[in-house]
Amino acid sequence: MNLKKMIYINTIGTFLLCFLTHFLYTWFPNPVFAIFFPVNESIWEHMKMIYSSVLLFGIIEFIIIQKKKITSNNFLISLFLKAFISIPLFLLIYLPIYYKFGEHLLVTLVLLFFVLLAISFLGYKVQNIGEIKKQNGIAFCLIILAYIAFGYLTYRPLHHSMFFDTMEEKYGIHEYVFE
Repeated sequence: MNLKKMIYINTIGTFLLCFLTHFLYTWFPNPVFAIFFPVNESIWEHMKMIYSSVLLFGIIEFIIIQKKKITSNNFLISLFLKAFISIPLFLLIYLPIYYKFGEHLLVTLVLLFFVLLAISFLGYKVQNIGEIKKQNGIAFCLIILAYIAFGYLTYRPLHHSMFFDTMEEKYGIHEYVFE
């Protein structure tokens, strides 16, 4: 096995992990899980699902890379970039479709798969360039900062359609709005 094969393993593994992380807060509702996993059906909350799934599968990917002794540079920066870039990339493609045609699960899942494939390829490219030690340390801090932002926006969501759960008519985790 080589790093190039990890593109496909990463894509499929992360895609499957999204199904699990989608429901983790529902199954185990607590303040910690609220930071990492979706607390409602808003578009924004699903970005936590993608971000966390990329990072969680990154742990599995790291174990595989270590066990198979695959040469890889910049793993942490690659992992952060994959997780972070997945959000604007998904939204850039998804939002125009959603606002024009509404929610279609099959379209959303196909789009998610292709976004995960694209970021897996990006991760492969980053892991194949020369080692960048300082950026790997910065990546860890940025991962933490992203979760601070996710936590903040879960408990204090913006009043924007992207943060609104149309199924339960609420923003974030606590605030219910019946208009």
